[in-house]
Amino acid sequence: MRYFLLGLVAVVLLALWAPVPAGAIEPIRISRDDIALDLSGALEFHRNKGASFQVSTAPGIDGIVRRIEVEAKESNSSGDWAVFALANTTDQQLDRLIVAPHFRLVGSGLFWPDLGASRIGAITPSEGFALDRQASPDADVFLVTLNPGSVITFIAELASPDVPQVYLWDPEAYKDTVNSYTLFRGIVIGIAGLLALFLTILFVVKGTTMFPATAALAWAALAYICVDFGFLSKVIEISPGSEQLWRSVTEIALAGSSIVFLFAYLNLNRWHGHFSYVALAWISGLGLIAGIAVFFDPAVAAGIARLSFAATAVIGLLLVVYLGLRGYDRAIMLVPSWLMVLVWMAGSWLAITGLLDNDIVQPALGGGLILIVLLIGFTVMQHAFSGGALQQGLFSDMERQALAITGSGDTVVDWDVLRDRVVTRPDISEQLGLSSGSLHGPARNWLPVLHPDDRDHFRTTLDMVLEHRRGRIGQSFRLRAADGHYHWFSMRARPVVGSDGEVIRCVGTLIDVTEQKKAEERLLHDAVHDNLTGLPNRELFLNRLDAVVNIARAEEKVRPTVFVIDIDRFKHVNDGLGMSAGDTMLLTLARRLHRLLKPQDTLSRFTGDQFALMLLSEQDPARIAAFADALRQAIRAPISFAKREIVLTGSVGLISWTSPSATAEDMVKDAELAMQQAKRFGGDRIEPFRPAFRSYGADRLQIESDLRRALDRGELSLVYQPIVRLVDNSVAGFEALMRWDHPRRGMILPGEFIPVAENCNLIVQLGLFAMQRAAEDFASWQKQIGNSPLSVSVNLSSRQLIRQDLVTDVRSVLARANLKPIYFRLELTESLIMDNPEQCTHVLDKLRKLGIGLSLDDFGTGYSSLSYLTRLPFDTIKIDKSFVDDTSPKKAVLLSSMVDMAHDLGLSVVAEGVSSEADALQLRQMGCEFVQSFLFGAPLPADAALKLLKEQFPLTQA
Repeated sequence: MRYFLLGLVAVVLLALWAPVPAGAIEPIRISRDDIALDLSGALEFHRNKGASFQVSTAPGIDGIVRRIEVEAKESNSSGDWAVFALANTTDQQLDRLIVAPHFRLVGSGLFWPDLGASRIGAITPSEGFALDRQASPDADVFLVTLNPGSVITFIAELASPDVPQVYLWDPEAYKDTVNSYTLFRGIVIGIAGLLALFLTILFVVKGTTMFPATAALAWAALAYICVDFGFLSKVIEISPGSEQLWRSVTEIALAGSSIVFLFAYLNLNRWHGHFSYVALAWISGLGLIAGIAVFFDPAVAAGIARLSFAATAVIGLLLVVYLGLRGYDRAIMLVPSWLMVLVWMAGSWLAITGLLDNDIVQPALGGGLILIVLLIGFTVMQHAFSGGALQQGLFSDMERQALAITGSGDTVVDWDVLRDRVVTRPDISEQLGLSSGSLHGPARNWLPVLHPDDRDHFRTTLDMVLEHRRGRIGQSFRLRAADGHYHWFSMRARPVVGSDGEVIRCVGTLIDVTEQKKAEERLLHDAVHDNLTGLPNRELFLNRLDAVVNIARAEEKVRPTVFVIDIDRFKHVNDGLGMSAGDTMLLTLARRLHRLLKPQDTLSRFTGDQFALMLLSEQDPARIAAFADALRQAIRAPISFAKREIVLTGSVGLISWTSPSATAEDMVKDAELAMQQAKRFGGDRIEPFRPAFRSYGADRLQIESDLRRALDRGELSLVYQPIVRLVDNSVAGFEALMRWDHPRRGMILPGEFIPVAENCNLIVQLGLFAMQRAAEDFASWQKQIGNSPLSVSVNLSSRQLIRQDLVTDVRSVLARANLKPIYFRLELTESLIMDNPEQCTHVLDKLRKLGIGLSLDDFGTGYSSLSYLTRLPFDTIKIDKSFVDDTSPKKAVLLSSMVDMAHDLGLSVVAEGVSSEADALQLRQMGCEFVQSFLFGAPLPADAALKLLKEQFPLTQA
């Protein structure tokens, strides 16, 4: 008994643990009124089951579930199966069609879309024979007959992994539906074909680029719907499985032609050359994708084409909006068509993602595509037949004006007076860094960002235009940016008057002229300020002083004091250290002097080494004197330069305003007279103005006035100092020296009137006089003594050297005197050359090519570079008398070195200021060729010089 119970328990446990058979499939009940049933959700899929498949049937009428086995009918079966069951609940036999479309746009996907294929290879029922396949190019169609009250399970052998849709159709209803769709598709294809043909003809008639681009888009759309509607297979033979390739190629063609149309219609290459490169690269990429479709995977190519089309739609929208806002008429006219493109794209996206699931979606989208192309065709035709301008390939007026404004970069400003709304395109708020559209609105919105000095003028200008109802607005004003800086703008506008005579709008352009204003300010600043120090120049100083003097006449507390400061012997700094060192010294002095001032005082740079100062902060004479002394001490403080300490001094003249009749010019002149007196007393001193100084200034002015008439009156003459050979004490030549025989003052030496001539720009005339007179005298001597080995030398001033006409002047002097260049020489000082050695080299080379001689005067007294000496075309150097008069033991060494160096360079040597026979003998032993001094001959008038020459060179001619 015990063993029986144990066995019973074991049987129960085995029964509990035994696997339960799969539940039978639920059949779909069919009635006579069911025209079309969607079986897609009722399919039960079995993947990778091999060529033989077993399945349990749906329970029959008797409730019995049977097990059946099906063998694959295709040799290359994938092993995927689908099972569904149908139950005829009627008492009549029913005929139905099982339809599985090859391609369905709904749910096809975006990235790797399902491009269609044969879905079902065969269908085997659980009872009866295999279903008969009906002929259909677009779907797998099987006819099934259901007996009354029967329940049949169907096992479908799948030809592809996915079955997007399976319908159970009434045969007549399916036939009517197919006929309806065929009619619709035929109409759409006919319209598309006619449209493509018409646009092609239009391209032949009108040769502009937009027409072939539109025709290409139409043909691409026609090809797409021919494949989508299954019309292509009726025209050409398409092998099984190649539908995917054709579909992907047509989608690529549609995406590519849309890019070409957008580029050509909007004429994007006119706006910027980069558009051409982008479009070319994009189309080339789609061409490569077409290769992918042919050789690799059509689904991948179709997915990329769909993404490309979507990108084209979005970018096209941005371009249309941008160019439309800029007034481009083509973009404006394309707006309706492109909105339709966006709607079509949205519907397509809903369809391919499965969000919009309807059988009519796919043909509706095909028809919508043709409608879009038709609307685009109408837009293009409107351009073609709207007028003669476009027919000739030219601009329309609106396009020309828009391009002109765009090309100029100006901002268009439009003030709608009736609505009091100002609009700028492009938005000027963004240019100023403000929030977008912050200046769009009433005109009063501009007032807070206008510069306070410009607000009243801006408001008054607008009011005047509204009041007078005519005229033009031409105004410059400043607008404050978000960073607090002001930008200058120039507005040019004019009012638009309505039918009632009132101003309805005001339209014009706005240009950012900030850089121009800055340039004007820089030019204005440079015009009245010194370029080196940045201090006010003489004109600005006099202007400020004149304003203060006018105030002083009305207010007793305002008493300006004017200082004029001249740096003593500053020329030696430039000669000894160079111009750059001199500029550094001037900058240092300017900073030092400026630190002594208070805000109401003014410091100015008058000339190279001369400053002026207007003192308003001090009125007490004692404090003014203390300030003057501080001024002098600031100048005397050592300046470090190149590991050396340079000590400068200044001559300071000052005058305080006391007379109401005194002007700014008078005060400056009196201060300059006081400064000159301080300089006359040795410099490094402060000299207050005294009226007695004016007499000296008057004398200087009188000398200047007399000098201007001296040339015309024949008061100027030349004397000639002999240059003697040390070998035999014979005359080798003369140096021409100028003298002025003043009718009242008597003989005036060059040291007195030459500086005056340089200051009043007479030195060039004096130099030309000296060269011409010396050349003429020497030519006259040669006629009387014959051609002898002599020469005449003339000193050259700095102003003559920098003149571009110097070479021409010398050539003209020689020609008029009929003198050969070999007998004529020019003398230049060392410091004069080093002021601008590069220019001197250029000028002297030209003079040397004329054949004249060149002498370097005062050699050794200036700051020169021996490298320049080797480059300059001198043939003689003149040693300054300070080296000859030197009493130090090293005198002989220094002179000998100078003579040897000159000889090594191929130069002759003239020693100046030889005062003893011993010095002359020593120089002769060193090899010095020539001397020039009073010991060997004082300066002689022309007739005395001729007498001396006749004694040395008796006339050889009869």
